[in-house]
Amino acid sequence: MIKALIIDDEPLARSLLMEYLEPYDAIKVIAECGDGFEGLKAIQSHHPDLIFLDIQMPKITGFEMLELVENPPGVIFTTAFDEYAIKAFEADAIDYLLKPFSKERFDKAIQKWMAQFNNGTLGKENLFIDPSASSRPEDSKRIVVKTNNGIKIIPVSEIIYIEAYDDYVKIFTKEGMFLKKKTMAHYENALGDFNFVRVHRSYIVAVNQITRIEQPEKEAHVALLKTGIRIPLSRQGYGKLKGVLGV
Repeated sequence: MIKALIIDDEPLARSLLMEYLEPYDAIKVIAECGDGFEGLKAIQSHHPDLIFLDIQMPKITGFEMLELVENPPGVIFTTAFDEYAIKAFEADAIDYLLKPFSKERFDKAIQKWMAQFNNGTLGKENLFIDPSASSRPEDSKRIVVKTNNGIKIIPVSEIIYIEAYDDYVKIFTKEGMFLKKKTMAHYENALGDFNFVRVHRSYIVAVNQITRIEQPEKEAHVALLKTGIRIPLSRQGYGKLKGVLGV
């Protein structure tokens, strides 16, 4: 049996997918979810082989939800917005169905997935999701992370600094530290427009959190933050920071 999951905030869209899936006896829909929070929980509980995923949903987007999934299943995106198609295929999605889609178009997507599933060529370990795929301004101003209690949405304005941590980064806010499986290079690019500076190979700092720059040793500088934390500055990072501060 092939386990499938439908994640879409529109009841009619979920009903249509259920109708289109009726002829496929080998595929069993194990759950229907109305938002990304429910979808993440269902994926963790049921470990589906395939998910039908809307992109624009309340709370968190489909892209943001996938960022939180380890070893993601096969994904067929279903959305009313064609602007996400390129990002969807960059994420190694099986297919991208633009609403309203026909039964024939749906069948082609299923056949494409079945071929890859049967051949073992889904390449799930290579699934890469870029949260900047969403065009909503509010989505680019936040970071979604997993916590022990579920999901935490961190506004960019609340980030104090980010520290490299192997394959992850540590995101520090007044509420504490949160882990995210992303690279420093990703956040250096993503946060550049929000007045963050990569001041060291291992640190990205919010400029408005810096109270002063100190030089405890010759040719060595540190940034003192409002929280009292001292962040080392590389030579290149010190130059970048001076440029941003205009000194």
